[in-house]
Amino acid sequence: MQADKMVQLKKPAVFLDRDGVLTEERSYISSLEELHIFPYVAKCVRQIHEKGYYAIVITNQSGVARGLFSEKQLVEMNNYLMQRTGVDAVYYCPHHPEGKVTKYRQNCLCRKPGTGMFESACREWDIDLAHSYMVGDRAGDVMAGQNAGVKTVLVESGYGSERLESDVTPDYLFEDLRDVVGIL
Repeated sequence: MQADKMVQLKKPAVFLDRDGVLTEERSYISSLEELHIFPYVAKCVRQIHEKGYYAIVITNQSGVARGLFSEKQLVEMNNYLMQRTGVDAVYYCPHHPEGKVTKYRQNCLCRKPGTGMFESACREWDIDLAHSYMVGDRAGDVMAGQNAGVKTVLVESGYGSERLESDVTPDYLFEDLRDVVGIL
């Protein structure tokens, strides 16, 4: 192969839900003061990167549609999360079909278990889905990962297996993000 025609290889990702995986599950977090990042997350993200993966957040944030906080406040929280943890990107869905804010009241493809956020990330990051993972603490996270065709991990650090809203079978069940790094 000629040097000027080198092919850039796709890179896998570890898709991460926010609440219950990276931060404490506290229902609708509406401010930086309420966003409590687990103390081990930045180290785990570094390890994810060292193992050759992107670390990309995929999160439903229907609090915007429900009028609990603004999209501007959410973006501020996302930027803070990126700065504090080193994740590569944050993709969020502000929609909910029963939202109070008309602009965000809709059914959409981005809301998990839909795959719209995965598709956006793949377009922007050239991701190898076949070797990627979705880490979440709810059934919707597992279903979204399955719908996107990635391996799935359910962690107990948020809602976990005791509070699943649907009957799902993840590929892996771990206590928290620290255990996930070991399978990469």
